[in-house]
Amino acid sequence: MNSQGQQQHSITEEAAEWAVRLHASALTDQEQAALRQWIACDSRHEAALRFAEQTWVALGEVHKDESVHRQRPATAALPMRRSPRRRPWQRAAAVALVVVVAGVGWLRGPDAWLHMQADYVTQKGEVRTVHLADGSTVELDSASAIRLDYDGVQRRISLIQGSAIFDVAPMVGQETRPFVVQSAGGQTRALGTRFVVAREAERWAWVGVLQHSVEVSLHASPKKGPSERVLQEGQAARYNAQEGVVPLDQFDVDRATSWRRGVLIFDRQPLAKVIEQLNRYRPGRVVLTHADLGEREVSGVFRLDMLDSALGTLTQELQVQRLDLAGLSLIY
Repeated sequence: MNSQGQQQHSITEEAAEWAVRLHASALTDQEQAALRQWIACDSRHEAALRFAEQTWVALGEVHKDESVHRQRPATAALPMRRSPRRRPWQRAAAVALVVVVAGVGWLRGPDAWLHMQADYVTQKGEVRTVHLADGSTVELDSASAIRLDYDGVQRRISLIQGSAIFDVAPMVGQETRPFVVQSAGGQTRALGTRFVVAREAERWAWVGVLQHSVEVSLHASPKKGPSERVLQEGQAARYNAQEGVVPLDQFDVDRATSWRRGVLIFDRQPLAKVIEQLNRYRPGRVVLTHADLGEREVSGVFRLDMLDSALGTLTQELQVQRLDLAGLSLIY
């Protein structure tokens, strides 16, 4: 098992233990604090816990009711505390649950996890607009996923994968809840109407403002750099736990969101970056066989509904060869 697989297995084990304890009895204050800390320290934890709880309930071992839901604390960053010792039967039940959860994941693949934790998912090549109950809209990019966590305090959305543009209904009249988008260990709070959040990796994301302004902040203090920043219209920033919130001074937000207009725009971009983007929208996968090819610069406007033709034009212009196999295109 590789390191990523080992890490995911460890998360699955911890989530299973918490699921069993949540359904066993009311958590103590110390356990509540430990669970909040565990959920906050990694964006994968809450999704794993939700999946473990749903699997546990599906097994018919327990019945969910309102008292169980009230046991589970809201996500919040707290100082790390040691968890109380597990009872032997709880550990045994957690081990059994891990086996079932891992089996479901193996049989159904990563898409099963994504669909379990998300409320809205787009497939590769699909761009979709979602209308929310508060009047806000979300434009989901290709291969993207979000989860809605609206409550009486916040209109919170988690961007689990990909990117999305948020057009926010303002806080007027009876709507007093702030609109917040969480992703990759940080959050973006709307101070205006329209912005984009894109998740580049597990712990990286960028934010761009299309109208008015937003406040970007991290859940925990970064090793260096600022932990929060206000972005005005046209500005963008990238954030992670290492570098903090870093402004992207030459970033073109409108060009980066050209997918909403049905095109991809590249201006002197390395071929490796272009291929990475094409793979997000086009069925199958394109692979560069030589690293040197990835450094060649590409400029152009490609229509999302004609990416096969765009790939053909690209190889001709760069005078490179292309070999198409089943679901795979090699460029050499």
